[in-house]
Amino acid sequence: MATSTQALVNPVVLTWARQESGYEPEPVAKRLNVKPEQVIAWERGDKKPTVRQAQELAKFYHRPFGVFFLPQPPAIPPLAAEYRHLPNVKPGIESPEFRLALRIMSLRRETALELSEELGVPVTEFNVVAHLSETPATVGARLRETLGITAEEQVGWTSDWQAWRRWREAVEALGALVFQFPKVSLDQARGVSLFSFPLPVIGINSKESSPAARSFTLLHELTHLALAVGKEEMAALGETRDNSAWMEVERFAEESASEALVPAEMLSVFLRKMSVRPDNWDIPLMKSLSNKFRVTPLAMATRLRAAGELSWDAYNRWKEEWNKHIASLPKKKKGFALPVDKTLGRSGRPFTQLVLEALDANRITSVEASRYLDLKFDHFDKLRNELRTGPMRRAESFDDGE
Repeated sequence: MATSTQALVNPVVLTWARQESGYEPEPVAKRLNVKPEQVIAWERGDKKPTVRQAQELAKFYHRPFGVFFLPQPPAIPPLAAEYRHLPNVKPGIESPEFRLALRIMSLRRETALELSEELGVPVTEFNVVAHLSETPATVGARLRETLGITAEEQVGWTSDWQAWRRWREAVEALGALVFQFPKVSLDQARGVSLFSFPLPVIGINSKESSPAARSFTLLHELTHLALAVGKEEMAALGETRDNSAWMEVERFAEESASEALVPAEMLSVFLRKMSVRPDNWDIPLMKSLSNKFRVTPLAMATRLRAAGELSWDAYNRWKEEWNKHIASLPKKKKGFALPVDKTLGRSGRPFTQLVLEALDANRITSVEASRYLDLKFDHFDKLRNELRTGPMRRAESFDDGE
């Protein structure tokens, strides 16, 4: 049978593909139902996998089958030369799931640039700048003004999903691509930025518990992009700060995002109406205030602390109560994402629209369009209809694609 025929693969490329995907031999062997020694023997060149086994390896590593037959591994830059430093991720030792997410987002960006050039579509230059010598209040106000979201618009949002989609739309208009990535633990990354210009990328972990949490992560990563433009940050591979210095950068981005999401003037208006003593903030009161801004209660508590409306002791007491409250809640059942919602959630509207325009202009085939969007061609008509309705529709569909 053809499937039992040995595949004349290059063992050096086999080793490269596994290591680039972040796997040890053991999980690969488990996937193919063989012993780890078998995988090692393939990589040494002592044995050859069958065609079916090689095809399964290509699928597991998310590589084209033909790559195994190249005379040498492809020359590609390290992933850590693109993404920003993350406190819980060591450059070069990322999990397989996170490595795949980074590769997919980077490939989408490259595709967007290629299609833009092919179609003659100008690429918006991302030019938002921030410096660590500034205050988070100054940076947050600048982000808010640049995004163009008014207080009147924000208080008019009817749901956290609507808020998330609007913040995302505003960030994308600045010349950044916003993607969501699945199957990565929140302990590794809630969000990530790719410092590649033009068209830098912000990635949001779709395991984030709520759309309000995603909005905060989005503005947090936007701050990191602005710091990169200001030459205050480099990609992870080139950074030399110690953990203490990095926590200061993270805190700066956190407070800047809070300032952008909850401007001082708006906050003052609601605080006067509620008239709550600094040490009297309980969970219901914090929920009530955070809901007016469509942010999480934890983000609001952080904002109140930074504004001097909540002492550190009161903040720590509130946070302890909040953590107990969250732990006591039953786990929510995961919503089912429709294929079109999954595509829009992961790829974003600008990238999706660009692919459809290239398809309509006969610059790419339907097979290529389906691959770029990870969507069967049968769903394309519904995808076009969804794009026509705009991101602010009332439907509360799940768009995380998790």
